[in-house]
Amino acid sequence: MGNPKAFLTINRKEAGYRPVFERIEDFGEVEQTLNSEDRMEQASRCMDCGVPFCHWSCPLSNRMPEWQDALYKGKWQEAYEILAATNNFPEFTGRVCPALCEKSCVLNMQNNPVTIRENEVAVIEHAFQEGYIKPKTPKTRTGRSVAIIGSGPAGLAVADMLNRYGHTVTVFEKDELPGGLLRLGIPDFKLNKKIIDRRIDLLKAEGAIFRNNVEVGKDISATELLSGFDAICICVGAGQPRDLVVEGRALSGIHFALELLRQQNRAVRGFRLPEEHAIEIEAKNVLVIGGGDTGSDCVGTSIRRKAASVTQIEILPMPPADYNPDTPWPLYPNILKTSSSHKEGCNRRWSLATQRFLGEAGRLTGVEVLDTQTGETEIIKADLVFLSMGFLHLVHDGLADELSLAYDVRGNIATTSHNCTSVDKVFTAGDAVLGASLVVRAIDSGRRAAAAIHTFLAEY
Repeated sequence: MGNPKAFLTINRKEAGYRPVFERIEDFGEVEQTLNSEDRMEQASRCMDCGVPFCHWSCPLSNRMPEWQDALYKGKWQEAYEILAATNNFPEFTGRVCPALCEKSCVLNMQNNPVTIRENEVAVIEHAFQEGYIKPKTPKTRTGRSVAIIGSGPAGLAVADMLNRYGHTVTVFEKDELPGGLLRLGIPDFKLNKKIIDRRIDLLKAEGAIFRNNVEVGKDISATELLSGFDAICICVGAGQPRDLVVEGRALSGIHFALELLRQQNRAVRGFRLPEEHAIEIEAKNVLVIGGGDTGSDCVGTSIRRKAASVTQIEILPMPPADYNPDTPWPLYPNILKTSSSHKEGCNRRWSLATQRFLGEAGRLTGVEVLDTQTGETEIIKADLVFLSMGFLHLVHDGLADELSLAYDVRGNIATTSHNCTSVDKVFTAGDAVLGASLVVRAIDSGRRAAAAIHTFLAEY
């Protein structure tokens, strides 16, 4: 610990967001950055605790005290090397991770944790800018080949690790560009897609092969992959959204959240849908059903698309604002989370259950909701509804059913051990086996799967 009193004398300082009036006019990243001196000062606040709960809570087991100390001392390259030893993609987690590490930081007992997430993205961006990161191709190739199905964070982590081991990896992506939900599910105002492009270019330079617009189970059979590769890893995510089957569900104007987010992410890149399929939001009253991050992304997107009003409802009660005794430190706290999008003009409500959708001439006009605490009903005016209630499991049709994979009780891919599925030489990682989860957990799952596949190939 370079400065043993910093946590006593220096307060937490966040970079903050761009002004609301400015950021709602575009899809640029909303988060600002601190200068290098401020960032190093923030890193000095790390106490190098005897028991580093930040390390304990991170799915990737990032060594926070070590790289915080290096950052504080201005050893940016050393900080990067420590960080990259456990995290393949700090540029992703530094932007979209909910920072489990910060919630378990000892300083969070006083609601004043180290700015670990912001420090993380500062280190990786500095590493790219200063040229610390260069393509590193394996000195030798093993002659083994692996097909990776899906290019989200889990698939990219598998590809990165296996390529480092010297295996030849081919990533199959059903959409036009790699990235999975990083690219099409997270808005540009949280994750600029040039950040993904930069990493994909690096992986390609290191030898990874990407085949886009190829849906395994449709454009190419899983059987072909089984015969053409030494191993397969399924990283297709949990793509089956939770539906809301109530009266009026068939009315026009009701969409799953990803329908909006996928359209908008493509639009920012310059892709345009046929007019009959485009979701028009301007001057519409928007209701988002579901209080999670995806719902928040729909809120921010709708505001930028000039909705007349945006309301977000949640069936659960409003959580405590600052402290919840049911989730004490160092656990991740179940408390009120207010995103940058919520601060842009959103009416948030809790304890509301959807009873039915109302409409005229086949078009949505409102939603009848029940207050689960009072038992009273009301009608919320709505021209558009975005269903954002989470995801059930991976889509079974196609690839998974073709392979006759076994599923667990939740409908995820069942694994025996070491990310192995019920089918020989077929592995899995990410949300396909975990269920819908965090980017950081997907990366960790991908790293574990890659290690298992590497062991398998060595014995194959």
